[in-house]
Amino acid sequence: MSWQPSASISQLRQRSEIIAKIRQFFAQRQVMEVDTPAMSSAAVTDPYLCSFATTFVGPGASQGMPLHLVTSPEFHMKRLLCAGSGCIYQIGKSFRNEENSRYHNPEFTMLEWYRVGFDDRDLMNEVAELLMLVLGCQPPQRLSYQQAFLQVTGLDPLTASVAELQALAVEHGLGDVAMQESTHAPLQQMIFSMVVESKIGIERPCMVCDFPANQAALARICPDDARVARRFEVYYQGIELANGFFELDDADEQLARFEADNRARKAMGVAESPIDYRLIEALKQGLPKCAGVALGIDRLVMLALGVDHIDQVVGFTVDRA
Repeated sequence: MSWQPSASISQLRQRSEIIAKIRQFFAQRQVMEVDTPAMSSAAVTDPYLCSFATTFVGPGASQGMPLHLVTSPEFHMKRLLCAGSGCIYQIGKSFRNEENSRYHNPEFTMLEWYRVGFDDRDLMNEVAELLMLVLGCQPPQRLSYQQAFLQVTGLDPLTASVAELQALAVEHGLGDVAMQESTHAPLQQMIFSMVVESKIGIERPCMVCDFPANQAALARICPDDARVARRFEVYYQGIELANGFFELDDADEQLARFEADNRARKAMGVAESPIDYRLIEALKQGLPKCAGVALGIDRLVMLALGVDHIDQVVGFTVDRA
């Protein structure tokens, strides 16, 4: 057992300087910094995300109030946007009860920001500016999900059948899992994460846009091609760095997606998540046209410092907490 921090003081000082540079980046653009709760009465419904649960017992909650540590500040930040906040950003802790590995710690630092009046293409430009500022990298490459998938595997993910995706997965040694799947989304996700991601964004960051509509999450569906959603992700040197959307503003559609997620969770034998009806009510009042993105600060610092494990940029990892 060690009381020492995971990262060296020198590394933590460099981390602090990077975060100061990020705050200056947003101050120059007059984007307001906000601070939202780390606990929520609702939880993320995404079948592949698992939140930490806790209980508050106190005045007004003598029988206990169930709470969840947020996997991202997204829902609270969107409520601020609906209340008229304008452009906002936040650097804060998020929590996921999942992996603990080279790129993962159950508690991590997220940079999330929303730009009113932007679409996903506008926001991709701003993400590129931030990456070049912090990392001193070349301008990012841009590919559609379809282009990246085709370039690496030779298969078109938007027209491939389930059988074709399964066969591709088998070619890459993923057959044990692939043959248990019967729909497009998990097969596409598995192949992209296990095969495609490692082949893109090597020399410079790669921004992948227009994800399949079955992976839309909280993004708008493209009006010109219903097969894809206005979502993008950023990859660099084998690291998934950021995930952004041209934000969905339809409350009914958002609720339908949450409910579909819970049906999927039930089918997978995973506990259903409490839906954030406060977010739904906020969306009914009106979310301004905006784009938002979440970027992992710990991973960004890893890239900036040229280190290969998250414990080299975090004060105290979970095993030392």
